[in-house]
Amino acid sequence: MKALILAAGKGERMRPLTDHTPKPLLRAGKAGLIEHRIQALARAGFHDLVINHAAQGAQIEAALGDGQRYSVRIRYAPEGAEPLETGGGIFNALPLLGEGPFAVINADIWSDYPLERLPREPEGLAHLVLVNNPAHHQAGDFILEGGRVYDVSPSPEGRGRGEGRLTYSGIGVYRPELFADCHPGKFPLAPLLRKAMAAGRVTGEFYSGAWFDVGTPERLAALDDYLKARA
Repeated sequence: MKALILAAGKGERMRPLTDHTPKPLLRAGKAGLIEHRIQALARAGFHDLVINHAAQGAQIEAALGDGQRYSVRIRYAPEGAEPLETGGGIFNALPLLGEGPFAVINADIWSDYPLERLPREPEGLAHLVLVNNPAHHQAGDFILEGGRVYDVSPSPEGRGRGEGRLTYSGIGVYRPELFADCHPGKFPLAPLLRKAMAAGRVTGEFYSGAWFDVGTPERLAALDDYLKARA
């Protein structure tokens, strides 16, 4: 199975750290954020990787090269100066990902989730790994019931506070068919997932282990401290 690492975001909330360095190359512990994802994928048996990028993408290619030193093959799906958002970015990378299911991992997360556990043949159009809601996203994203993922709008009865809802971890498996009606350009992923969820075609699992969403300098520092403590 191939894997796509999403690395095209501008990292606006990480400024000034990202003024001259792409967010995926920011370091935590002994490696850059994206290097942690590459190493985790390699350990799990993913050796054919695609990385998308936009502004400052040349720095990512220069830093990672063809992936040989990580024992993987890396190919790149550039998007130009402006990112295509998650949906458009994945669609742009489809020619490099082939006709079968593929894993998608955000470059700006860190987790000890065992990636070898991801289904090679998901039952539906997508399979999502969900985690507990972090402090900065207490409302959560989706409901997980009976191994399927649903989109349930927050309500005054409690779900608006995140009760019963979980957060998408940035780790998943997708089938190209999810993007069958899409066209090149900039578009979000969430509407495609919600449509598939409404049809009962998104499965999922809950993971309670370590997970960091590195969206601010403070969260990057917290991950750095965590990794140094583990070393």
